[in-house]
Amino acid sequence: MLYFQYMDVTTLMGIIGAVLVLLGFIGNRLRYWRADSMPYVVINAVGSGVLVVYSTLIESYPFVALNAMWLLFSINDFFRKNIKVR
Repeated sequence: MLYFQYMDVTTLMGIIGAVLVLLGFIGNRLRYWRADSMPYVVINAVGSGVLVVYSTLIESYPFVALNAMWLLFSINDFFRKNIKVR
């Protein structure tokens, strides 16, 4: 518990991003959300966006590339989904 008292903002961003992406994954695996559902798409987009910033800050460029691709696909799914709804 003491560790969280001294955690820096960068580490906290990494934890939040990872939790969001994992939340989407677990929700999909437990059939709570379908892969084309708006909550799943939004959680993945936000989580991967946070992880892009985090991995840039820690200069982990392979993970910047990985999460940027994840973010781009999530954004694409978001706009495809919104176009179908309207």
